[in-house]
Amino acid sequence: MKKLNIGIDAHALTNVIGLAFDDMEDPVLYGKVSADLNCTVDAIRRILKKYDLKKEDVKICYEAGPTGFVLARRLIKLGFDCIVVAPSLIAKKPGEKKKTDRRDARKLANYLRANDLTAVHIPDVDDEVIRDVCRGRTDASQELSRTKKQLKSFLLRNGYKYKGKANWSNAHMRYLRELVMAHPSQKLVLEEYIQRIDALEEQIKRIEDQMATLLETWQRKPLVAALMGFRGFKLVAAMVTVSEIGYFSRFKHPKQLMAYLGLIPSEASSGETRRMGSITKCGNGHARWMLVECAGHYKLPPKISKALSVRQEGLNRDVLALSWRTQNRLSKRWFKLMIKNKNVNKIRTAVARELVSFIWELALLIEGQQTPCASNAVEA
Repeated sequence: MKKLNIGIDAHALTNVIGLAFDDMEDPVLYGKVSADLNCTVDAIRRILKKYDLKKEDVKICYEAGPTGFVLARRLIKLGFDCIVVAPSLIAKKPGEKKKTDRRDARKLANYLRANDLTAVHIPDVDDEVIRDVCRGRTDASQELSRTKKQLKSFLLRNGYKYKGKANWSNAHMRYLRELVMAHPSQKLVLEEYIQRIDALEEQIKRIEDQMATLLETWQRKPLVAALMGFRGFKLVAAMVTVSEIGYFSRFKHPKQLMAYLGLIPSEASSGETRRMGSITKCGNGHARWMLVECAGHYKLPPKISKALSVRQEGLNRDVLALSWRTQNRLSKRWFKLMIKNKNVNKIRTAVARELVSFIWELALLIEGQQTPCASNAVEA
């Protein structure tokens, strides 16, 4: 029985489909269809009917991108063998200067036939919903930061500088609201900045409340609660980390997770010369950013603060012991790198890389008590 490999070059409006049979030399182009889910599924069914094939005889793939995982979930639910592949790991010939949708579709089908593609993890629907909410909170937070910088620049241009102790405190906001500008139009601009800041702060609060509500029914809640027992991880940081990475058990070793997050050094070695460069910054940039931010808390000596002790209430002894071991190890690591006069950003990144291994150990401890869903069988 002949086997068929289908490569889909997915876009927002259309999908281009390429076919590669096991008994054919060159892949062929099937055609272009609408990116609508039903239209794409109907096209695949027509292909099966045309070549008298069953679902078991077909393998399907498309590149990870802005179209998400909806198509893959639909095909897997219908019984098809479908994977989403990493675009950055698809081989490319140096002399190949032409790139079209038709060529990409045929190339995907050909590489799928040769088993030369790397599949990415397909998250659960619940995980992706929470990840979207967490990313919405990050977008609002970044917009708030930009607005505050714009306001400070506006005041600096006009000769105003706050002399209080802390920016954006209640006292600072009162100062801004009572500030008298030289021209009424400038006062209008100041009020618009203040209104925007207030609106964004309320938006962040609403999203955080929604995150707390979703957490109550999320199957990953035990891991989030355990991760909040680590120094530097509150609700937002823990939910972002868990929702972005998904099931940690799909990584056989913490080094694989470090590579997935782009925290390992790049390398350009040849012969007897070994050159190590900056981190690769591959993979999930959102999770990497959050972990690097959390790593900054380990520059202080190990301590169970009042806030941390509250978050650790109800956690088992294994989690508490791992949390304390993490603090001791990473604080010691930070101090050793600091006395070597390393750049603070390099120290933070190195500590974040080691923090990943402790989080991986924690996740395996928690996930070992749970039964993963079938949809999480796809490896990164």
